[in-house]
Amino acid sequence: GIESRSSQVIPTDTARILGSIVGEDLTPLADVVVTVAREGRQDGTARTSRTDASGSFIVEGLPEGSYQLSASMETRQSVRKSIAIRRVPAVIRVGLVLASDASVLPMANREVPAVAQAPLGPAAPLRVVQWQPRGRGSLAGRVADTQGGVIPGATVTLSRQNPAGTAAAITSSSGDYRFEGVPAGTYTLSFRLPGFLTATRQINLRDGENRGLDQALTVAGATETVTVAAQPAYAVVTSPLRAQSGQNNLMMAPDGAGAWRAPDTSSYARVRPSRFMRTNDEPRSTFAADVDTASYTNTRRFLGQGTLPPVEAVRVEEFVNYFSFDYPEPSGKETVSLTSEVSDCPWAPGHKLVLIGARAKGAQLDSPGRSLVFLVDVSGSMAPAERLPLLKASLALFVDTLRPDDEVSIVTYAGTSGVWLPPTTVRHLGRIQEAIAALRAGGSTNGHAGLSLAYRLARQQFIPGGVNRVLLATDGDFNVGTTANLDLQRFIERERQSGIFLSVLGVGTNNLQDGRMEMLADKGNGHYAYLDSLSEARRVLIRDAQATLETVAQDVKFQVEFNPAVVQGWRLVGYENRALSHDQFNDDREDGGELGDGQTVTVLYEVVPAGAPWPLEAGSGKPAVDPLRYQQAGAAPSAHRDEWLTVRVRYQAPGGSASRLVSRAVRSGDRGRALPLAAAVAEFGLLLREEAPMNERWARLLTQVRAFKADDDGVVAERAGFADVVELAAGLKRVEQSIDRAR
Repeated sequence: GIESRSSQVIPTDTARILGSIVGEDLTPLADVVVTVAREGRQDGTARTSRTDASGSFIVEGLPEGSYQLSASMETRQSVRKSIAIRRVPAVIRVGLVLASDASVLPMANREVPAVAQAPLGPAAPLRVVQWQPRGRGSLAGRVADTQGGVIPGATVTLSRQNPAGTAAAITSSSGDYRFEGVPAGTYTLSFRLPGFLTATRQINLRDGENRGLDQALTVAGATETVTVAAQPAYAVVTSPLRAQSGQNNLMMAPDGAGAWRAPDTSSYARVRPSRFMRTNDEPRSTFAADVDTASYTNTRRFLGQGTLPPVEAVRVEEFVNYFSFDYPEPSGKETVSLTSEVSDCPWAPGHKLVLIGARAKGAQLDSPGRSLVFLVDVSGSMAPAERLPLLKASLALFVDTLRPDDEVSIVTYAGTSGVWLPPTTVRHLGRIQEAIAALRAGGSTNGHAGLSLAYRLARQQFIPGGVNRVLLATDGDFNVGTTANLDLQRFIERERQSGIFLSVLGVGTNNLQDGRMEMLADKGNGHYAYLDSLSEARRVLIRDAQATLETVAQDVKFQVEFNPAVVQGWRLVGYENRALSHDQFNDDREDGGELGDGQTVTVLYEVVPAGAPWPLEAGSGKPAVDPLRYQQAGAAPSAHRDEWLTVRVRYQAPGGSASRLVSRAVRSGDRGRALPLAAAVAEFGLLLREEAPMNERWARLLTQVRAFKADDDGVVAERAGFADVVELAAGLKRVEQSIDRAR
């Protein structure tokens, strides 16, 4: 008690632990016995305390060393926590949650309400037909339009009635499909793609026969406007192959055979593409780092479904930073290193492309611990297979890779929110996996309440010097509680001051709130990734887990100064929504981006050299900006005429401190091997933003990326997959062009 402590003399060169203990509903627990014992010592020097009415306790007089803290109370599960005291004097704050013994997982209501159903007659047994290759035939072919151009992304369905069985395939980037292990029988083969008439064929396949069957699809007429009685009129999709964001689009297949599609309520933040700036008018460029990757994965999902992405969904910097490059590691005491490359710009003859690469140092020591709160959206919109079921599988894989002492909590939210799993160490992996498997979807979406509860739990379990992170998994559809983006932004900005970072895993299709999720991750000092498959989940949560969890540099900001003697003008490729004012670069209170363990970030500038023709504004035939009469180029000293620009980067150590500055002058002799891939990825994003049809830029890019498939130089493992994505997009672009001509 306070009286007994007041009579003791506490050495000043020791540490104290200030703690609080709550139950699973986050209410304070009084009279909990807390014991702190030195690891490896049985000399009776353990210190004991009890929580007061507010759930608080104090343990004082602890010298440097490693300790085990245990908390116990009748009817509650005991908890143990490792604490390392590396320096004194120090104050260490600890929070614990003691769950009730009544249930291993006593938190949110786990009962799944029964669904009322009409009485049914005897159900026919469900037959699952699995075609095995041995002793069976095959069917393969190519799908093209009437002009002979291959069609990627078409759905090919093979079905039979006796015995019943169905198989489906999606045509590849070269328009090919294939079915293996098909038994003998009579089949219906159908070919579907929005914008084309559905084609149906009847075939009779003999035992062991390998049949080749190509199919030409005919472009359908323009989609007609449809008004649904007692419903608002829906906007007509201008192109069946171009998804529209922020609209309620309702379409039926052109031949009338398809089903109505649900309205698409996806939302993307509008971005105004960067324009060229004259160096004499604006010699500096300032922006925050960004290592999000969601835009690339989401675009890949659109293309895999046979649809070009909305223009607003394409963020070029996220395309480029999806790929890691082998930049040199930082040396000495620096946490961030800089590298640069200069080459001819592949899409603009006469221009130069400058690459700036930054790499974070790997974490030197394991963190004192990890406290991870999974905030899982279990609202009704999360029921489809590509949402909550995908997240459950992803999280189950993720927790299998965590360390035994890592702590995992689960908070769920729908109409209301609750703690689904109290803080549990990975030593009890079975409890965590059981909790993940029990997640169910249903109800409305009160995202703000879930965020508030998750942050409260994270603060309670905060590990000083460790990894403290909320991992939000959602489609971003907040329709109850605080839903305005500005209010959510202010809330996240306040919460990040506690040292708890927020990362976002996005899922879903027709109501993906991409703009909101990007904002939450940005303001929460975290990373935004979109999961289009379990394979992508493995990449984000397993392969890149260290970079995702272990932040080594925060508030990373770039400022680039151009040399007017060499650079007439410039534009930053991407990063449009990361712009900062120039005075924010030196202001350590201003938020920047974060870099994780060994993570890289890539920046590209398209540069107009001095003396080159100024680029014309698209569609206008005139310069976007006229030159100033009284500003003269060539003002830089001759000693710097070999420098294109100087890049400066500021960053802070995790937890916040005075920023450090690193800089590098970029010279024309800088050469490297990262630019070919980085330039191709950037140009791909720029082309997807354009509404223009297939042109020579697409053809040249296709030739370049196809070479990546054969070039295995180890720079990036995803290069072959990137080539497939570009081929798929080019095919869809050409199909879109065919449809437009037919109209």
